[in-house]
Amino acid sequence: MSYVIPAHLSKDRYWASLIHLFKNHAKLKQVFTTKYFDMEGETVSMQALKRNSGSWSHSEKIMLNLALHLFNERNKFNLTDIDYLDSNNRKLAFEAIRIRFYG
Repeated sequence: MSYVIPAHLSKDRYWASLIHLFKNHAKLKQVFTTKYFDMEGETVSMQALKRNSGSWSHSEKIMLNLALHLFNERNKFNLTDIDYLDSNNRKLAFEAIRIRFYG
């Protein structure tokens, strides 16, 4: 990201889980830009992210869907999809889930 994430968003459990995944997953980090995130307006271009992920691998899409679900539960996520992740991505997923639900 080309600017600082506001402190209040870093402390928000919805934003914090999303930010954690986008900062720590290689593919998500590539799209963690102002094209998809407006930190001042506190918005995420979810549809644009989903469109952009069309050619991504299955596990990369799982991580995107998890990030969007943790941010806003209207974005559906099948928990058993975590079975398809390698150990590194699974660890990252569980870290984000912990942030979202336990702070």
